[in-house]
Amino acid sequence: MKTLNNIRIIGIDHGYGNIKTANTITPTGVIPSTIRPAFGSNILRCDGMYYSCGEGHKAFVSDKSGDNDYYLLTLMGAAKELRRAGLSEADVYLAAGLPLTWVKSHREEFTNYLMRNERIEFEFNNRLYKLRFVGCSVFPQGYTAVIDRLSEMRGVNMLADIGNGTMNIMYITNSRPVASKCWTEKLGVNQCVVRAANAVMDRFGTKIDESIIESVLRYGKADISEKYLACIRSAAREYSSEILDALRKYEYNPELMRLYVAGGGSCIFRNFVPPSDRISIISDICATAKGYETLALEKIQKQR
Repeated sequence: MKTLNNIRIIGIDHGYGNIKTANTITPTGVIPSTIRPAFGSNILRCDGMYYSCGEGHKAFVSDKSGDNDYYLLTLMGAAKELRRAGLSEADVYLAAGLPLTWVKSHREEFTNYLMRNERIEFEFNNRLYKLRFVGCSVFPQGYTAVIDRLSEMRGVNMLADIGNGTMNIMYITNSRPVASKCWTEKLGVNQCVVRAANAVMDRFGTKIDESIIESVLRYGKADISEKYLACIRSAAREYSSEILDALRKYEYNPELMRLYVAGGGSCIFRNFVPPSDRISIISDICATAKGYETLALEKIQKQR
């Protein structure tokens, strides 16, 4: 979270698998209830309803404003950032993003969705929050994760921002994003998880918990027998090859350009793609949310 005068600028990366702020990561599942849930560490109360946030992952949807989930997760993310600063009441400027190829057509709709209430009161984990939303900016996903690296990106570079549902691809030439060379592929980490689960089922006739697969993808290992581990690793390597094939479709050539990999899928590159001094892994999954805050701060300062 950044502060300008009395305004709290909160960047929120509305991913399909996880919602990220500059300092927090929470799965996107939202379960409503008319009574307070007996368990859970992310309980939101809003408009007379209770919501368990972080229970699993939200399914892929192209329209993030199609239901209330991302709005509720936005409130949760703001509350978590404010709690870290010891605040429960604030004027908030939201900084968010959309996939590169969708931001122009969906920016206004998503902004209105996030700004539906100028003032709102809600409870999160038994603490009352009173927020006034004073503004919102929606930026293209992807290059915000490398804002602090732009100065080093001389020559031709390709950025692959691999999320849970999509992969955003962008060329950055001499530190400047190339607007005409941006694409979004529906080739996110969830596809790898599904592939690994199917591989385990096909080979062993066993249903495996997704959290085990996610552990293997994130850390390269899990507390399971070697035969299952080998099966999941094989599926991850196949997925990695598919990612590289997709990048080559957009003329990725490691001899002519450097590759920067960001997002939750960067761990798959780190663990299952042979290391190369031509590939840079941005392991901070909160980098995009931090980048949103930086851009929003610059935008507000220019307007004053």
